[in-house]
Amino acid sequence: MIQDQILNEIEKNQNEFITLLQELIQAESYNPPGNEKNVAIVIEKYLKNVNIKTEVLSFGDNRANLIAYLNDNFKGKNLLFNGHMDVVPPGNEEDWKYPPLSAIIKRKKYIYGRGATDMKGGLAAMIIALKILKKLELKLSGNLILNAVADEEMGGLYGTKWCIENRLRTFKPTFAIVSEPTRLKPLPHIISIGERGSLLVKIVTKGISTHSTWPFMGKNAINMMSEIIQKLDKVDEYIPKIKPPLSIEELKNLMSAAFPSLEILENIISEQPILNNILKALTQFTKCFTIIKGGIKDNTVPDRCESIIHFRFSPGLKIDHIFDALKKLIEEDLGYNVKSELVGDTEEIFVYIENFKYLEGSYWKDWEKSTILKTFCGIVENVYNRKPFYFLHPAWSDAATIRNEEYCPETIIFGPGSGATAHLANEYIEIQDFINAIKVYTLFAYEFLK
Repeated sequence: MIQDQILNEIEKNQNEFITLLQELIQAESYNPPGNEKNVAIVIEKYLKNVNIKTEVLSFGDNRANLIAYLNDNFKGKNLLFNGHMDVVPPGNEEDWKYPPLSAIIKRKKYIYGRGATDMKGGLAAMIIALKILKKLELKLSGNLILNAVADEEMGGLYGTKWCIENRLRTFKPTFAIVSEPTRLKPLPHIISIGERGSLLVKIVTKGISTHSTWPFMGKNAINMMSEIIQKLDKVDEYIPKIKPPLSIEELKNLMSAAFPSLEILENIISEQPILNNILKALTQFTKCFTIIKGGIKDNTVPDRCESIIHFRFSPGLKIDHIFDALKKLIEEDLGYNVKSELVGDTEEIFVYIENFKYLEGSYWKDWEKSTILKTFCGIVENVYNRKPFYFLHPAWSDAATIRNEEYCPETIIFGPGSGATAHLANEYIEIQDFINAIKVYTLFAYEFLK
């Protein structure tokens, strides 16, 4: 059987595949500034060994997107594999047990390094799946397109969004997979069919500076910001009530598919605060101040204070809804004038609000009717010997862009690694999880395209 041929190919070449993942981790691609071309060069070299056509689309200073495909026929069914090459910076390297670019293997079970989970593990598995299908010269009626992208960690404007608008539009896929990590320990892998939106709002309060000897002669911008902080929860009253795509009960029912009963799942949830918090977050409008700074001297009343508020919300809520609510809170409840430009007289008191970064949420509405999705789920269960479950992704990803651009609504997220280790010091991936992902991607691509 072809499936056995695929699995044998994976089993006998595991060392080669692990080496590729190590090379990807070692190729520095911290964003900012990016440097994704370091990774693209490694991918291009690896795929050229089996004559896979690869396009490195360079831009900026050492940045790039990459597209590779199985053959030159795009008229049949096209399957899109999407993974990002950029990673977040390592932070304080003294917090790491091993250097973040070392890709060191420990206990023959784990690979450590920045990006191991988010998401060079998933990207490497997709690259390898493409190579295996090409190497085995299988009879296929469609095409597999690999899109390794830049800029996801900063919103994807120069990555997935650019690729869709400028290079991929003619390669219309029927189905797409984004390889973000989807292990939700202690639960099995999820298959994500949607994610919340994200909005960063910059707020600047403009007061009047004076000497701290007589603070009442000025207007303290930090105190103005404090008023906004204390009243922020009232924003909820002005936000349209958008129903989340899945309720807490519906999410629990989906999770219970991986367990003998809902009762057992409820016991696990009661013992795992992180699961409770994930369920809560996925069904609520949330907001929090994440950055605040103000003041220039210890004896001067500050005339300026800046902050960032991070909002997350269900698909369907738009940026205008949040800005209108925030403006209403500041003007009607606090009595301050809101301006869209950060200019004014030294004696003018106002609040400036700005869209710092907006990422729209997304949801595949008809996922339950999809036979393709059922095939994918069955392959995951067979490879991992554990039933996955459908769920919403806790964070934003490029999958939202692929759906929202009306490029491929039938897009899921599935990849090796636990999201709990992403962006942290000592990020790692389990080697067996990585190998299993290669099996899933390759077997599914064959089933989809045969």
